Amino acid sequence: MKIEVLYFEGCPNHKPTVERIKDVLQRLGVDANIHELEVTQNDDPMIMKFAGSPTVLIDGQDIDPRLRAAPNYGFGCRTYGGAGVPPVEMIEAALREACNRHDCGPSRASPTDDEHIRPS
Repeated sequence: MKIEVLYFEGCPNHKPTVERIKDVLQRLGVDANIHELEVTQNDDPMIMKFAGSPTVLIDGQDIDPRLRAAPNYGFGCRTYGGAGVPPVEMIEAALREACNRHDCGPSRASPTDDEHIRPS
């Protein structure tokens, strides 16, 4: 699975987003690398699927299903339900979806008995 975090220089939510993704990966037991890609004014947001900083793509798909249906690409600060960092539940759902495609294994994509994960 390919995880990309697209951002522009100076974005205050870039590093917290990367840390949140790492935390979710660890908790779910999924082994994946995170590729951080800086987007500049010279890059084409549409080609990069950049919907503002930070944008999280898993296997080239935005983690927000609503944006997949109605893409809105461009430069600017991105928000996820009013917050600058994507919610844990959104990251988890996108990782589970990718794990289903990549056969991460049931124990890796499912919560343990001690975890309580709200449905997305």
